[in-house]
Amino acid sequence: MTSKPYLTGHYSPVADEITATGLSVEGSLPPDLTGRLIRNSHNPKPGITPTHWFKGSGMVHGVRLSEGRAKWYRNRWVHTPALEGAPYMTERGPDLTVGTAGTHVIEHGGRLLALSEAALPFELTADLETVGSYDFGGKLTSAMTAHPKEDPATGELHFFTSSPFPPYLIHHVATTDGQVLESQEVPGASAALKHDFAITEHYVVFLEGSVTFDPAEHSGIPYGWNDAQASRIGVMPRGAGGARQIRWFEIGQGYGMHFANAYEDTRGHIVVEGPTVGRVGWQRSWNWWVGAQDRGAEPNSGSRSRRWTVDLAAGTVREQQTDDLTVEFPTINDNFTGSEHRFQYALSFPDDLGVGNHALVKYDRVTGGRQLLPFGTGQLPSEAVFVQADGTTGEDEGYLLTIVSDLNAGASKMLVLDASDLTVAPIATVHLPRRVPATIHGSWVPDTAL
Repeated sequence: MTSKPYLTGHYSPVADEITATGLSVEGSLPPDLTGRLIRNSHNPKPGITPTHWFKGSGMVHGVRLSEGRAKWYRNRWVHTPALEGAPYMTERGPDLTVGTAGTHVIEHGGRLLALSEAALPFELTADLETVGSYDFGGKLTSAMTAHPKEDPATGELHFFTSSPFPPYLIHHVATTDGQVLESQEVPGASAALKHDFAITEHYVVFLEGSVTFDPAEHSGIPYGWNDAQASRIGVMPRGAGGARQIRWFEIGQGYGMHFANAYEDTRGHIVVEGPTVGRVGWQRSWNWWVGAQDRGAEPNSGSRSRRWTVDLAAGTVREQQTDDLTVEFPTINDNFTGSEHRFQYALSFPDDLGVGNHALVKYDRVTGGRQLLPFGTGQLPSEAVFVQADGTTGEDEGYLLTIVSDLNAGASKMLVLDASDLTVAPIATVHLPRRVPATIHGSWVPDTAL
C-alpha cells in the first residue's frame, strides 16, 4: 500500500494506453458537438513513484464526438524524454525538452499542445500521438506556462515564462498562426511561484503570492510558503514596451493558483477573480501533493473565491472573499476572456476532513446566486469546460463537459450538461471503457480548429 495519496483513489494511474470505438451513449449528443474533449494530468508509468504529484509523466485522455455519436476514447502518455527517465537538469542547465507535459492541453494555430510550466510545449497529433517538443519555430527559448490565454478578439496567444532565477518573468505573445510576435522581460518580478495569469482588453495581469523559491524543498518542485514574500498583483499595459510600465500592488497574504478571469469595469478599474488559499491550507495541500504527514483529505484545502479590484488612478486594491465554498479550477465561457463575464463555473471540494461530496458550481455574478450539481460518494467530476452551442450568443447558451471518475463502479463517464441550468438532467452521458484518473486541465477542440 502506497503512502502517496496522489497514487490512490481517483488519482490512481492507469497502466496502459488503449483505444475504444463506438462508445455507448445515454440521451442524445448534440450534433454541434463535433470535436474532441481532451484532458491532461500526471500518470507515472507502472513501478514509478514520483516525489511530487506534479512530477508524474503526462497522459492525455480524449473523447471524439461527431454527428451525434461518440466515435472513440483513447489515452496516450505524452512521450517526452522524461517518460524514459531523461533528466531535466543537465550540466548545461535545464533541458526544456524534458518536461512532464502533464498539466494542460490546448489548441492554437491548428496545433495541439500539451503543457507543463517548466518546459517547452509538446505537440500532439489529432489522435493524441506525440510529435515532439514545439518551440514556435525557434522563437521560444524558455519554458512556457501551462495557462496561456487566447484573446477572443484578436486570436493572439498570451503566455509567460516564470523562473526561480533571473529573469523571473517573461511575457510572450504569439500570432494566430503560432509565430511568436514579441517577448518582454517583466521588471520588478520576484522568484514567487506564478502558475496562472490573466488578460484584459488593455492589460496583462500577474499574481505573485506568498509561495516562492525554496532551495530546501526536496520534492523536486522547489517552492514553499514564505511569510516574508509579499503577495502582489502586477498590471502591465499590453503591447510593445508595456513591460517597462508595469505597476505592482501589494495585496493580502495568500496564494492563488488559478484565475477565473479579469476585465476592466465601467470605471476603468481592473477586476480580477480566482480562488486563493492561506498558509495552513497551502501547507496541507502541499503535504498531500508530496505525501507528507498532516495533509488534507483532498489536494485542495480551504481555497475560496476571491475578487480584487485595482484602482489604477488611486493606486489601491480592494479585495473580498466572494463565496465560502472550497473550490478550484474556475472556468468561464472563453469568448468572455478579458471582458466582463456574468457566469463562472468551478469544482467544489469536500471539507479538509473529506466530509461531504464533490460538486460542480455555477455562479451568477449579477444576481449573486449559485447552483450546485452534487455528485455521489466516490465520484469526482473534472474541471467544467464550456462549449458555445451553434447559433447562440448568450453567455451560458451552451454545454458544460466533464469527465466523472467513479470509484464505486471502477469506471468513468463524460457528461454533457446544459450550462444554463445545472439542476436539469444531463443532455447526454457517454460511457467510457475505463476509469479515467483525476485530470487537471483540458480543452474542447472542434474539428474545424484542426
